Amino acid sequence: FKEGNVMEVRQVLSRCHVEDLDAAITFYEELLRTPCGLRFRHAGLELAQVGSILLLAGPEDALRPFRETQATFLVDSVMAFRERLLERGATLIRDVANVPTGMNMTVRHPDGAIVEYVEFTHR
Repeated sequence: FKEGNVMEVRQVLSRCHVEDLDAAITFYEELLRTPCGLRFRHAGLELAQVGSILLLAGPEDALRPFRETQATFLVDSVMAFRERLLERGATLIRDVANVPTGMNMTVRHPDGAIVEYVEFTHR
């Protein structure tokens, strides 16, 4: 993936679907010894990041479209990754969109893995 312009995956987040976001934040802050660095609402969900964990909470109908996504990759350029991934046989599940933190898209990799790509443009 380093042909031409260098593209960078800056962090990989494991995703956890939780019932009580406040309790989960407290648990992971203590476990990882790091504070919650990000918390926001999007698509009927509440999300928070503690270290390398992305916590998602909300009603089942709001969570359902996101349950199959296995990881979140924080990247330097969603558009550059979009182009390169499509060239290599990936398929778009949700195309590039504006979200509270910047831009994202969800992609099915050629091996079947479903990954969300996020580019932070604001926090």
